[in-house]
Amino acid sequence: MECVDLERFSEAVRNYATNPRNNGPLEVFDGNARITGPCGDTMEFWVVARNGRVEKVSFVTDGCGPSLACGSMATCLAEGNAIKDAAAVQQKDILEALGGLPLEFEHCALLAADALKAACENCLNRQRTSQEESRCEETMCDSCKDEECSASMPGSDESEKEFKDRRKLESRLCRIQHKVVVLSGKGGVGKSTVAVNLAAALALSGKRVGLLDVDIHGPSIPTMLGCEAETLQGSAEGLLPIVLGNMKIMSLGFLLRNQDDAVIWRGPMKMNVIKQFLTDVAWGDLDYLIIDSPPGTGDEPLSVCQLIGRLDGAVIVTTPQKVASVDVRKSITFCRQLHVPVLGVVENMSGFVCPKCGEITQILPSGGGRQIAEDMGVLFLGAIPMDPKIAEACDNGLAFIQRSASPTADIMRSIIKVIADLDGSKGVEKTGKIMKHKEDRPMRIAIPLANGKLSMHFGHCERFALVDVDPTEKKILKREDIEAPPHEPGLLPSWLAERGANVIIAGGMGQRAQGLFTEKGIHVVVGAPAETPEKLAADYAAGTLQGGRNVCDH
Repeated sequence: MECVDLERFSEAVRNYATNPRNNGPLEVFDGNARITGPCGDTMEFWVVARNGRVEKVSFVTDGCGPSLACGSMATCLAEGNAIKDAAAVQQKDILEALGGLPLEFEHCALLAADALKAACENCLNRQRTSQEESRCEETMCDSCKDEECSASMPGSDESEKEFKDRRKLESRLCRIQHKVVVLSGKGGVGKSTVAVNLAAALALSGKRVGLLDVDIHGPSIPTMLGCEAETLQGSAEGLLPIVLGNMKIMSLGFLLRNQDDAVIWRGPMKMNVIKQFLTDVAWGDLDYLIIDSPPGTGDEPLSVCQLIGRLDGAVIVTTPQKVASVDVRKSITFCRQLHVPVLGVVENMSGFVCPKCGEITQILPSGGGRQIAEDMGVLFLGAIPMDPKIAEACDNGLAFIQRSASPTADIMRSIIKVIADLDGSKGVEKTGKIMKHKEDRPMRIAIPLANGKLSMHFGHCERFALVDVDPTEKKILKREDIEAPPHEPGLLPSWLAERGANVIIAGGMGQRAQGLFTEKGIHVVVGAPAETPEKLAADYAAGTLQGGRNVCDH
């Protein structure tokens, strides 16, 4: 069993450089970079820079003699130069300095140049991150005019570091309008199912939603949403959550090297990782943050309540039988002791829906959730029957409420109404829309093309269709086709933004690319089908575009 070193891994993610061409995966740890070449040779560089100049470079390799020669020459070319100049050392520079190598060994020079470049970029990224954090600490919370804001001044017994950490946390939280935790005193009651469908329903109604999985020992959200294979990326603002439509997702499951790994942590470590999920993740502006907590009233829910400070409420999930309801009552007491409003109780697995006739049969004694609500003086939100389609949706990585128009889905939507009302809305729409565009500004939708239809590989498409749509009338105004620029990492977001695009529809897109598009103000839709631009644009404008899996994450 392997215990995940989250601090080390997250630092690597934050400083992750782009994988060099023609080489294998890049690993970055503590200022060094290690690359495996196409022939299996590995080269690792360490770069120490002071005042913007490379002070010392060292390297190791398990390769051949030419690999040693190329690595040694790369260090000579880098030392003493500005770090940007060192990063610009290329394969041809090393070959010229060596006086040439036989053709079959020239790849060794490429391996050395790419490894040196990655190590230099790692140093530059660390420097930028440090500068960003310094600027953030200087300006954090300056926009808040509330003199009573808890982040405006340190506490009487708070150290300078503690104060800075708290200000950073609160600067994230103040951009999230509503924060709701899903709790249960008992395991196996379907709490994660409720959390996923709650978040998906809010996203379907056009809300900006974050879904945070703080079940450290059993993170199931990635599997339930079909994104367990996704890997996290970093930016100057912090870790980038996984994005599905209007929903941003963060879970420890994305940090496990293997889904079978066991996380063996005590309370303090769990508190630290939950704090990191709230502080170091670039959530941005959200209407809702839905927090899926593990069962019980222990470290994880307590850490969430203590760190966030003010939760809008808790949704309590139970099953009908007494053995579950006894423990669930403790969750309500827990919330009251921590001054967390209880939004209501959901009774899950309330009867079984026959897949053929639709009749509900009461397998377990019914009414446990309603009785809890009456006894504890809280709202009863509703009863969800056991529906085989729910299990099927979870196993297929889909939110049940997103795909179904069944009576069970209608029950879920009525339950979610109380959460939607936090935002002054009229409830969640009963459609299966993947997205509803509510802005009045003109839309220019960019669609990568191959053979006249959506290309699954947006970065290598033949051309782009730019489709202008009237968002009020839901009418296509015009279409313009333009040749795609030469493939270059990071170019397309700026290139499309310059041409007025504010939406891109893709078959698949990596998380880093999604983050770059978002930074340029371009909304990303992934998992779209291979249809014509007119069809895709019309469906998106009407709110009926059905997204699927991210088919090409590169």
